[in-house]
Amino acid sequence: MSIRLTRREALVTGAAAALPLLSQPARAEAIPGPEAKPVIGVSTLGFPGFTNAELALELAANDVTTIQLFLTQKDSNYWVYNWRNDLSPLGEEECRAIAEAYTSQGIDIHSIGVYTNLVHPDEEERNANLAYFGEMFRVGAAMNVRTFITEAGHYEPPEHHGVPHHFKEEVWHQMVRTGKRLGEMAADYDATVLVEPFYRGFLASAKRTRLFIEDIGSPRVRALLDPANLIEINDLSEMFTQLGPYIDCLHAKDRKLHVDRGVAAGQGDLDYDEFVALAARHAPHAPFILEYVGPDDYKQALDLLRAAVARHHGQQ
Repeated sequence: MSIRLTRREALVTGAAAALPLLSQPARAEAIPGPEAKPVIGVSTLGFPGFTNAELALELAANDVTTIQLFLTQKDSNYWVYNWRNDLSPLGEEECRAIAEAYTSQGIDIHSIGVYTNLVHPDEEERNANLAYFGEMFRVGAAMNVRTFITEAGHYEPPEHHGVPHHFKEEVWHQMVRTGKRLGEMAADYDATVLVEPFYRGFLASAKRTRLFIEDIGSPRVRALLDPANLIEINDLSEMFTQLGPYIDCLHAKDRKLHVDRGVAAGQGDLDYDEFVALAARHAPHAPFILEYVGPDDYKQALDLLRAAVARHHGQQ
């Protein structure tokens, strides 16, 4: 499986999304945190050829101590992008066994990737996807994981004209209602949902994502920042100024400007030295999770990110 295709294959590539104006500074100022070295982890999404136990051994051998878990491994292949799946085979015993595969090797599971479709116009479909999110909360509770990641999802009618679905006025209000429900569900499991912006979807800019989180108004709904998803329309400084108070996790991948497909860290136009410096200032508690990497390139991406972190801390 090619990780560079997985997350975006579901997009309708022929429809060009309208780009919002560059964001303005946030009202709240970020407060610099302590200069401790950040945690660097790896997303399991790009390792479908491994069992969980095999992947834990592979990552531990390269001093990886944190993962973001996607249920894509050979013995837990349940994840689907922008939709939902049947999680009923994942009982408490099965969930504990997956978690134990990692924790027994000294690897913490920071969060679980969900990425269902919350922007779908059909209420029954949205409710079904929220129920799927609830099942993910159940799975996470059995694994003692309380943080979950999602995008807003993607939808376009078969035939449409004018404003894309995700930028329509009524969809904003629908999504805020859905976000409030998700926050209430998360509270039942003592969980937090981190929403991830992407420039060709509902959460199309750092400012729009901040406004969405503030309209929801729940401490259970916060942000994951993936700068590669926003470099087409936001500078790095804008991203952190807007979202800094809400960022609990960072995706570390890359993208060339004016190109849809994401790539591994160091293969695009993202300035990793600036990324690391801004993260240390605005979200020092947030781990970096390498994404869009697999067995062939995760070590190189690890080396690049670790070197950027070392340079930053060497300047302090």
